[in-house]
Amino acid sequence: MHRPSLFSSLHLGRYQLAHRVVMAPLTRMRADAGNVPNALAPEYYGQRASSGGLIIAEATQVTPYGQGYPSTPGIHSDEQVRGWRKVTDAVHAKGGLIFLQLWHVGRASHASFQPNGVLPVAPSAIAITDQMSLTPEWKQVPYETPRALELDEIPEIVENYLQAARNAMAAGFDGVELHGANGYLLEQFLHDRSNKRTDIYGGSIENRARLLLDVTKAVVEIWGSDRVGVRLSPFGTYNDVGDSDPIGLYSHVLSRLMELDIAYVSLIEARPGAGMEIDAPQAVDQLRPFWPKALILAGGFTRQSAEETIRSGRADAVAFGRQFIANPDLPLRLKLGAPLNSHDRSTFYGGGAAGYVDYPELEAAHAAE
Repeated sequence: MHRPSLFSSLHLGRYQLAHRVVMAPLTRMRADAGNVPNALAPEYYGQRASSGGLIIAEATQVTPYGQGYPSTPGIHSDEQVRGWRKVTDAVHAKGGLIFLQLWHVGRASHASFQPNGVLPVAPSAIAITDQMSLTPEWKQVPYETPRALELDEIPEIVENYLQAARNAMAAGFDGVELHGANGYLLEQFLHDRSNKRTDIYGGSIENRARLLLDVTKAVVEIWGSDRVGVRLSPFGTYNDVGDSDPIGLYSHVLSRLMELDIAYVSLIEARPGAGMEIDAPQAVDQLRPFWPKALILAGGFTRQSAEETIRSGRADAVAFGRQFIANPDLPLRLKLGAPLNSHDRSTFYGGGAAGYVDYPELEAAHAAE
Protein backbone atom coordinates (compact mmCIF):
# COMPACT_ATOMS: atom_id res chain seq x y z
CA MET A 1 0.00 0.00 0.00
CA HIS A 2 1.40 3.39 -1.02
CA ARG A 3 1.57 5.78 1.92
CA PRO A 4 1.24 9.49 1.16
CA SER A 5 3.93 11.95 2.18
CA LEU A 6 3.97 15.65 2.99
CA PHE A 7 4.73 16.27 -0.69
CA SER A 8 2.15 13.97 -2.21
CA SER A 9 -0.73 15.62 -4.04
CA LEU A 10 -4.03 15.90 -2.17
CA HIS A 11 -7.64 16.16 -3.34
CA LEU A 12 -9.28 18.81 -1.16
CA GLY A 13 -12.88 19.50 -2.12
CA ARG A 14 -12.88 20.59 -5.75
CA TYR A 15 -9.14 21.34 -5.72
CA GLN A 16 -6.04 19.25 -6.29
CA LEU A 17 -3.15 20.44 -4.11
CA ALA A 18 0.40 19.75 -5.22
CA HIS A 19 1.52 19.18 -1.61
CA ARG A 20 0.12 19.04 1.92
CA VAL A 21 1.84 22.03 3.52
CA VAL A 22 -0.92 24.52 4.35
CA MET A 23 -0.46 28.11 5.52
CA ALA A 24 -2.54 28.48 8.69
CA PRO A 25 -4.74 31.55 9.24
CA LEU A 26 -2.48 34.05 11.03
CA THR A 27 -3.72 37.25 12.63
CA ARG A 28 -1.20 40.03 11.91
CA MET A 29 -3.18 43.19 12.91
CA ARG A 30 -1.96 45.32 10.03
CA ALA A 31 -5.21 46.43 8.38
CA ASP A 32 -5.63 50.07 7.42
CA ALA A 33 -8.47 52.44 8.32
CA GLY A 34 -11.84 50.87 7.63
CA ASN A 35 -10.33 47.45 8.40
CA VAL A 36 -9.09 47.20 4.82
CA PRO A 37 -6.07 44.94 4.07
CA ASN A 38 -3.06 47.23 3.84
CA ALA A 39 -0.91 47.91 0.78
CA LEU A 40 1.66 45.29 1.83
CA ALA A 41 -0.88 42.46 2.20
CA PRO A 42 -0.77 41.42 -1.50
CA GLU A 43 3.04 41.17 -1.27
CA TYR A 44 2.90 39.22 2.01
CA TYR A 45 0.43 36.64 0.72
CA GLY A 46 1.95 36.57 -2.74
CA GLN A 47 5.36 35.71 -1.26
CA ARG A 48 3.79 32.67 0.41
CA ALA A 49 1.75 31.46 -2.56
CA SER A 50 3.94 28.55 -3.56
CA SER A 51 2.54 26.92 -6.68
CA GLY A 52 -0.04 24.30 -5.87
CA GLY A 53 -0.29 25.08 -2.15
CA LEU A 54 -3.21 26.28 -0.01
CA ILE A 55 -3.21 29.52 1.99
CA ILE A 56 -5.91 30.14 4.56
CA ALA A 57 -5.99 33.91 4.99
CA GLU A 58 -6.10 35.52 8.41
CA ALA A 59 -9.30 35.62 10.45
CA THR A 60 -11.56 38.31 8.99
CA GLN A 61 -14.60 39.73 10.73
CA VAL A 62 -17.98 39.25 9.05
CA THR A 63 -19.54 42.31 10.72
CA PRO A 64 -18.28 45.40 12.57
CA TYR A 65 -19.75 43.80 15.71
CA GLY A 66 -17.45 40.80 15.21
CA GLN A 67 -14.17 42.68 15.72
CA GLY A 68 -12.15 42.15 18.89
CA TYR A 69 -8.59 43.22 18.12
CA PRO A 70 -6.90 46.32 16.68
CA SER A 71 -6.39 46.60 12.93
CA THR A 72 -7.89 43.26 11.91
CA PRO A 73 -9.43 43.09 8.42
CA GLY A 74 -13.10 42.77 7.61
CA ILE A 75 -15.13 41.41 4.68
CA HIS A 76 -18.33 43.42 5.19
CA SER A 77 -17.69 46.55 3.10
CA ASP A 78 -17.05 47.22 -0.59
CA GLU A 79 -13.69 48.81 0.24
CA GLN A 80 -12.62 45.66 2.11
CA VAL A 81 -13.67 43.51 -0.84
CA ARG A 82 -11.52 45.64 -3.14
CA GLY A 83 -8.58 45.37 -0.75
CA TRP A 84 -8.86 41.60 -0.58
CA ARG A 85 -9.17 41.37 -4.39
CA LYS A 86 -5.61 42.70 -4.66
CA VAL A 87 -4.49 39.90 -2.34
CA THR A 88 -6.25 37.11 -4.22
CA ASP A 89 -4.93 38.43 -7.53
CA ALA A 90 -1.37 38.32 -6.14
CA VAL A 91 -1.82 34.75 -4.89
CA HIS A 92 -3.37 33.53 -8.13
CA ALA A 93 -0.57 35.13 -10.15
CA LYS A 94 1.82 32.78 -8.28
CA GLY A 95 -0.38 29.73 -8.88
CA GLY A 96 -1.64 29.54 -5.31
CA LEU A 97 -5.04 28.86 -3.78
CA ILE A 98 -6.43 31.04 -1.01
CA PHE A 99 -9.43 30.56 1.30
CA LEU A 100 -10.71 33.29 3.61
CA GLN A 101 -11.37 32.52 7.26
CA LEU A 102 -14.70 34.03 8.36
CA TRP A 103 -14.69 35.31 11.95
CA HIS A 104 -16.92 36.71 14.66
CA VAL A 105 -15.19 37.06 18.02
CA GLY A 106 -18.41 37.25 20.07
CA ARG A 107 -17.58 38.10 23.70
CA ALA A 108 -13.82 38.27 22.95
CA SER A 109 -14.26 41.96 22.18
CA HIS A 110 -14.67 45.25 24.00
CA ALA A 111 -17.23 48.04 23.73
CA SER A 112 -14.51 50.29 22.26
CA PHE A 113 -14.64 48.16 19.08
CA GLN A 114 -18.41 47.96 18.90
CA PRO A 115 -20.50 50.39 16.82
CA ASN A 116 -21.98 53.00 19.20
CA GLY A 117 -19.99 51.48 22.07
CA VAL A 118 -22.49 48.73 22.83
CA LEU A 119 -21.53 45.57 24.70
CA PRO A 120 -20.18 42.61 22.74
CA VAL A 121 -22.58 39.70 22.18
CA ALA A 122 -22.28 36.08 23.25
CA PRO A 123 -24.45 33.01 23.81
CA SER A 124 -24.64 33.88 27.52
CA ALA A 125 -23.76 36.86 29.70
CA ILE A 126 -20.48 35.35 30.96
CA ALA A 127 -17.24 37.33 30.80
CA ILE A 128 -13.79 36.06 29.84
CA THR A 129 -11.80 36.15 33.07
CA ASP A 130 -8.52 34.40 32.27
CA GLN A 131 -6.98 37.15 30.14
CA MET A 132 -7.23 40.81 29.13
CA SER A 133 -8.82 42.52 26.15
CA LEU A 134 -7.19 45.08 23.91
CA THR A 135 -8.76 48.38 22.86
CA PRO A 136 -8.33 49.91 19.38
CA GLU A 137 -5.45 51.91 20.92
CA TRP A 138 -3.72 48.65 21.99
CA LYS A 139 -4.43 49.31 25.67
CA GLN A 140 -5.01 46.27 27.89
CA VAL A 141 -8.32 46.32 29.75
CA PRO A 142 -10.45 43.64 31.45
CA TYR A 143 -13.06 41.91 29.31
CA GLU A 144 -16.60 43.12 29.94
CA THR A 145 -19.59 40.93 30.65
CA PRO A 146 -21.18 40.47 27.20
CA ARG A 147 -24.83 40.70 26.31
CA ALA A 148 -26.56 37.39 25.62
CA LEU A 149 -28.00 37.25 22.12
CA GLU A 150 -31.78 37.15 21.96
CA LEU A 151 -33.21 34.20 20.08
CA ASP A 152 -34.62 36.47 17.36
CA GLU A 153 -31.17 38.02 16.80
CA ILE A 154 -29.46 34.77 15.84
CA PRO A 155 -30.77 34.71 12.24
CA GLU A 156 -28.96 38.05 11.76
CA ILE A 157 -25.69 36.41 12.85
CA VAL A 158 -26.23 33.71 10.22
CA GLU A 159 -26.99 36.42 7.67
CA ASN A 160 -23.70 38.19 8.56
CA TYR A 161 -21.80 35.03 7.61
CA LEU A 162 -23.91 34.57 4.50
CA GLN A 163 -23.15 38.09 3.24
CA ALA A 164 -19.47 37.67 4.15
CA ALA A 165 -19.41 34.48 2.08
CA ARG A 166 -20.84 36.41 -0.88
CA ASN A 167 -18.26 39.15 -0.37
CA ALA A 168 -15.41 36.62 -0.20
CA MET A 169 -16.52 35.29 -3.58
CA ALA A 170 -16.62 38.82 -4.99
CA ALA A 171 -13.09 39.34 -3.66
CA GLY A 172 -11.82 36.37 -5.68
CA PHE A 173 -11.17 33.81 -2.96
CA ASP A 174 -11.15 30.12 -3.86
CA GLY A 175 -13.20 29.11 -0.83
CA VAL A 176 -13.94 29.98 2.79
CA GLU A 177 -13.17 28.52 6.20
CA LEU A 178 -15.43 29.08 9.20
CA HIS A 179 -13.55 29.96 12.38
CA GLY A 180 -15.15 27.64 14.92
CA ALA A 181 -12.12 27.54 17.21
CA ASN A 182 -10.08 29.46 19.81
CA GLY A 183 -12.96 30.64 21.97
CA TYR A 184 -14.68 32.86 19.40
CA LEU A 185 -18.43 33.11 18.83
CA LEU A 186 -19.13 29.78 17.14
CA GLU A 187 -17.08 27.92 19.75
CA GLN A 188 -18.66 29.94 22.55
CA PHE A 189 -21.95 28.40 21.46
CA LEU A 190 -20.44 24.92 21.21
CA HIS A 191 -18.89 24.69 24.68
CA ASP A 192 -20.92 24.26 27.84
CA ARG A 193 -18.57 26.47 29.87
CA SER A 194 -19.61 29.52 27.84
CA ASN A 195 -23.11 28.51 26.70
CA LYS A 196 -25.76 28.38 29.45
CA ARG A 197 -28.74 29.04 27.18
CA THR A 198 -32.04 27.24 27.74
CA ASP A 199 -33.49 27.72 24.24
CA ILE A 200 -32.81 25.74 21.04
CA TYR A 201 -29.21 27.01 20.94
CA GLY A 202 -28.29 25.75 24.42
CA GLY A 203 -28.38 22.75 26.70
CA SER A 204 -27.91 19.56 24.69
CA ILE A 205 -24.97 18.89 22.40
CA GLU A 206 -27.36 19.02 19.45
CA ASN A 207 -28.58 22.48 20.47
CA ARG A 208 -25.12 23.91 21.20
CA ALA A 209 -23.90 22.73 17.78
CA ARG A 210 -26.88 24.30 16.03
CA LEU A 211 -25.36 27.72 15.27
CA LEU A 212 -22.16 26.31 13.77
CA LEU A 213 -24.21 23.99 11.58
CA ASP A 214 -26.72 26.71 10.62
CA VAL A 215 -23.83 28.95 9.53
CA THR A 216 -22.12 26.12 7.65
CA LYS A 217 -25.31 25.28 5.75
CA ALA A 218 -25.78 28.95 4.84
CA VAL A 219 -22.23 29.33 3.55
CA VAL A 220 -22.50 26.07 1.57
CA GLU A 221 -25.49 27.62 -0.25
CA ILE A 222 -23.14 30.29 -1.61
CA TRP A 223 -19.95 28.31 -2.23
CA GLY A 224 -21.03 24.70 -2.60
CA SER A 225 -19.89 22.14 -0.06
CA ASP A 226 -16.61 21.42 -1.88
CA ARG A 227 -15.20 24.92 -1.26
CA VAL A 228 -16.02 25.23 2.46
CA GLY A 229 -13.88 24.22 5.44
CA VAL A 230 -14.36 24.48 9.20
CA ARG A 231 -11.68 25.02 11.83
CA LEU A 232 -12.22 23.59 15.32
CA SER A 233 -10.22 23.32 18.55
CA PRO A 234 -11.94 20.45 20.38
CA PHE A 235 -9.73 20.64 23.47
CA GLY A 236 -9.23 24.39 23.48
CA THR A 237 -9.50 26.52 26.61
CA TYR A 238 -8.29 29.76 25.01
CA ASN A 239 -10.61 32.71 25.74
CA ASP A 240 -12.01 30.86 28.75
CA VAL A 241 -13.98 28.18 26.91
CA GLY A 242 -14.03 24.44 27.43
CA ASP A 243 -16.47 21.56 27.37
CA SER A 244 -17.26 18.81 29.86
CA ASP A 245 -17.50 16.17 27.11
CA PRO A 246 -15.32 17.20 24.14
CA ILE A 247 -15.34 13.77 22.50
CA GLY A 248 -19.13 13.55 22.69
CA LEU A 249 -19.56 17.11 21.44
CA TYR A 250 -17.11 16.94 18.56
CA SER A 251 -18.05 13.45 17.40
CA HIS A 252 -21.55 14.88 16.92
CA VAL A 253 -20.24 18.02 15.18
CA LEU A 254 -17.99 16.06 12.82
CA SER A 255 -20.75 13.56 12.01
CA ARG A 256 -23.07 16.42 11.07
CA LEU A 257 -20.37 18.14 9.01
CA MET A 258 -19.85 14.83 7.18
CA GLU A 259 -23.53 14.93 6.22
CA LEU A 260 -22.95 18.42 4.77
CA ASP A 261 -19.99 16.99 2.79
CA ILE A 262 -17.74 20.03 3.26
CA ALA A 263 -14.26 20.01 1.74
CA TYR A 264 -12.20 19.69 4.90
CA VAL A 265 -12.00 20.11 8.65
CA SER A 266 -8.99 21.73 10.32
CA LEU A 267 -8.32 20.71 13.92
CA ILE A 268 -5.96 22.46 16.32
CA GLU A 269 -4.10 19.77 18.23
CA ALA A 270 -3.46 20.08 21.95
CA ARG A 271 0.04 21.22 22.87
CA PRO A 272 1.55 22.87 25.95
CA GLY A 273 1.18 26.63 26.27
CA ALA A 274 -1.37 26.98 23.49
CA GLY A 275 -4.57 27.33 25.49
CA MET A 276 -5.27 23.61 25.48
CA GLU A 277 -6.63 21.62 28.38
CA ILE A 278 -5.57 18.19 27.15
CA ASP A 279 -1.94 17.67 26.19
CA ALA A 280 -2.64 14.44 24.37
CA PRO A 281 -2.40 14.09 20.58
CA GLN A 282 -4.32 10.82 20.79
CA ALA A 283 -7.39 12.83 21.81
CA VAL A 284 -7.65 14.10 18.23
CA ASP A 285 -7.18 10.53 17.02
CA GLN A 286 -10.36 9.57 18.89
CA LEU A 287 -12.24 11.95 16.62
CA ARG A 288 -10.68 10.82 13.34
CA PRO A 289 -13.24 8.02 12.74
CA PHE A 290 -16.00 10.65 12.66
CA TRP A 291 -14.20 12.61 9.93
CA PRO A 292 -12.69 10.28 7.28
CA LYS A 293 -12.50 13.08 4.70
CA ALA A 294 -9.63 15.57 4.25
CA LEU A 295 -8.31 16.55 7.69
CA ILE A 296 -5.82 19.35 8.33
CA LEU A 297 -4.00 19.33 11.67
CA ALA A 298 -2.24 22.32 13.23
CA GLY A 299 -0.28 22.71 16.43
CA GLY A 300 3.48 23.21 16.62
CA PHE A 301 4.49 20.74 13.91
CA THR A 302 8.03 20.25 12.65
CA ARG A 303 8.93 18.78 9.27
CA GLN A 304 9.50 15.40 10.91
CA SER A 305 6.31 15.34 12.98
CA ALA A 306 4.30 16.58 9.99
CA GLU A 307 5.72 13.84 7.77
CA GLU A 308 4.94 11.19 10.40
CA THR A 309 1.41 12.55 10.78
CA ILE A 310 0.74 12.31 7.04
CA ARG A 311 2.32 8.87 6.61
CA SER A 312 0.36 7.44 9.53
CA GLY A 313 -2.94 8.77 8.21
CA ARG A 314 -3.59 10.84 11.35
CA ALA A 315 -4.18 13.77 9.00
CA ASP A 316 -4.10 14.53 5.28
CA ALA A 317 -2.37 17.92 5.51
CA VAL A 318 -0.57 19.99 8.13
CA ALA A 319 -1.02 23.72 8.72
CA PHE A 320 2.06 25.72 9.70
CA GLY A 321 1.94 29.13 11.35
CA ARG A 322 5.07 30.71 12.81
CA GLN A 323 7.30 28.90 10.31
CA PHE A 324 5.25 30.37 7.43
CA ILE A 325 5.58 33.87 8.88
CA ALA A 326 9.37 33.59 8.89
CA ASN A 327 9.76 31.50 5.72
CA PRO A 328 7.76 32.71 2.72
CA ASP A 329 9.07 29.69 0.78
CA LEU A 330 8.36 27.20 3.57
CA PRO A 331 7.14 24.31 1.36
CA LEU A 332 10.35 24.44 -0.69
CA ARG A 333 12.53 24.59 2.43
CA LEU A 334 10.73 21.62 3.96
CA LYS A 335 11.01 19.62 0.74
CA LEU A 336 14.76 20.29 0.49
CA GLY A 337 15.40 19.91 4.21
CA ALA A 338 16.86 23.43 4.11
CA PRO A 339 17.40 25.51 7.26
CA LEU A 340 14.54 27.73 8.39
CA ASN A 341 14.62 31.42 9.23
CA SER A 342 13.83 32.15 12.89
CA HIS A 343 10.69 34.13 13.59
CA ASP A 344 10.64 37.44 15.47
CA ARG A 345 7.65 37.30 17.81
CA SER A 346 7.83 41.05 18.52
CA THR A 347 6.72 41.74 14.92
CA PHE A 348 3.83 39.27 14.80
CA TYR A 349 1.11 41.83 15.58
CA GLY A 350 0.90 45.36 14.22
CA GLY A 351 3.67 47.37 12.61
CA GLY A 352 4.73 47.61 8.99
CA ALA A 353 7.07 45.79 6.64
CA ALA A 354 9.47 44.54 9.32
CA GLY A 355 8.66 40.94 10.18
CA TYR A 356 5.95 40.95 7.51
CA VAL A 357 7.42 41.05 4.01
CA ASP A 358 11.17 41.18 4.71
CA TYR A 359 11.97 37.56 5.61
CA PRO A 360 14.41 36.24 2.95
CA GLU A 361 13.63 33.40 0.60
CA LEU A 362 16.12 30.57 0.20
CA GLU A 363 18.30 31.97 -2.59
CA ALA A 364 18.48 35.39 -0.94
CA ALA A 365 19.33 33.81 2.40
CA HIS A 366 22.19 31.84 0.84
CA ALA A 367 23.46 34.93 -0.99
CA ALA A 368 23.62 36.83 2.29
CA GLU A 369 25.78 34.18 3.99
